[in-house]
Amino acid sequence: MMAGLYGIPIQLKGTMVGLTLTVALLIFSGCASQVASKTLQPPGTEYSNTKAPIVAASSAAAPATAVGRNSQEEPFDPFAKPGETDIEEYDPLEPVNTKVFEFNRQMDRWILKPVAKGYDFILPNPVQIGVSNFFYNTRFVPRLVNNILQGKFRGAGIETGRFLVNTTVGIAGFIDWASDMNLKTPEEDLGQTLGFYGVTPGPYIIVPLYPPFTVRDLAGYVGDIFLNPIHWLALPIIEIGEIPSAIPHQNRTTTSLILFTSKVTEVVNDRSLNLEKYQGVEESTVDLYSAVRNAYLQKRAKAIQE
Repeated sequence: MMAGLYGIPIQLKGTMVGLTLTVALLIFSGCASQVASKTLQPPGTEYSNTKAPIVAASSAAAPATAVGRNSQEEPFDPFAKPGETDIEEYDPLEPVNTKVFEFNRQMDRWILKPVAKGYDFILPNPVQIGVSNFFYNTRFVPRLVNNILQGKFRGAGIETGRFLVNTTVGIAGFIDWASDMNLKTPEEDLGQTLGFYGVTPGPYIIVPLYPPFTVRDLAGYVGDIFLNPIHWLALPIIEIGEIPSAIPHQNRTTTSLILFTSKVTEVVNDRSLNLEKYQGVEESTVDLYSAVRNAYLQKRAKAIQE
């Protein structure tokens, strides 16, 4: 029995796990997902003014970001036309996806981007990078576990070293000292782990207020929520038996407010860091939806091959 996702008791049986968490996440987020940041590229790379497409509120299009890639590799071409690569673009939901994609773009245009501009005006860039580093550091456990599940023990060791260095001398992860020590490794997630074991991507899907996914990556995204002990040891949205947590499980309002505030802060912070990066891209891309889809699928395929 597992009870309590933001105060809503749930039974974790069969396929209800993924469905319930997905719905809850959509309600909780109410915002956007993450755009690439200094640490979300491999650590040690810098923000740049290189243009890449963006999918509005999710910003998550960030398909051209270097997530999970070596900085020495050739950069993604976010404007690659469909068919220019051998990546299969399986998109049977395209009529619906394009509508959701446009909704996300408008949410970004009228809400997220203006807020991010105000945030950028208030906070200097080094502080924003520190905030991004902090949030990246909190997701250490899912990255570690996925490295282990894929047999990438060197990567698991590097992730552990990064976490220890940045959590201590890096002041809870705000300063990325580990990158200066050459502790760099591609980011691993459960979607990549599933792909590593041969699970096919399935249909491409656009979720309101979220980044692009394939069905496999969406399942992995939900699974990574379970892998993060913060969600059941510190700020419980998941209750497992009598496992204690820093904030008692019954204090649902408190944990919900903290999690919602942190999510909004992370999204706005990452969007602020990438204001220059996406300037003018929408106007210069004839078919933005196809460009984003192509770049995202390329990025995921390369990440799994590493």
